[in-house]
Amino acid sequence: MDLTQVTDATREALDMLRDTSNLHWYVVTFLGIVMYVYANEVERRRWDIIAAGLAFFLMDVFNELVNSAWLHATGVSALWTINGDTAYLILVGWTIEIVFLFLISGIEFVKFLPQDKHMRILGIPNRWVFITFWSVFAVVVEELLHAAGLLQWHWAFWNASFPLLIVIFGYGTFFAIAAYVFDLDSDKKRFTIVGAMAGVNAVLAVALGVAGWL
Repeated sequence: MDLTQVTDATREALDMLRDTSNLHWYVVTFLGIVMYVYANEVERRRWDIIAAGLAFFLMDVFNELVNSAWLHATGVSALWTINGDTAYLILVGWTIEIVFLFLISGIEFVKFLPQDKHMRILGIPNRWVFITFWSVFAVVVEELLHAAGLLQWHWAFWNASFPLLIVIFGYGTFFAIAAYVFDLDSDKKRFTIVGAMAGVNAVLAVALGVAGWL
């Protein structure tokens, strides 16, 4: 990749990429919090919530791999780039803080869902109401991060002035897969999907790693 052609934010991100000198002790604390959240659901044997949480996170992993591939395919910029302070930048748009947040975000989301999946809100299936609300809320948070200079967008179809695709593909797919997995009628079906998502991510990660696109 020709570094003279990439954006300034991309150049900054590449300089920080997988630099262990940025690690801080609070990373261990965050890990402990994530472990506690999952341990609580294991204790309650809420495998539906655990599967939904993992599905949400694995959707994020897929998006981050695609984002990294986009940078290398275009040679200019990823769809989103992190150039603010972070304890550890795993990929150009993926920090260790994001990993911990998204590991528990799916669990938090399904806890808000009404018990009756067929209930409607203003005539709309409640799942779609919640998926839409939380997707828009997440993009609003990203807008604030962008305004603070911690998150950068470059492409006209994926930025603050045109956030529709971010709402749909940046977050809508995350919440949708979490709700879908949560509502399935058996743990076997839930973890079959989780396993398939993990498998796809593993193959994609290996392929991009071999190509030097991570």
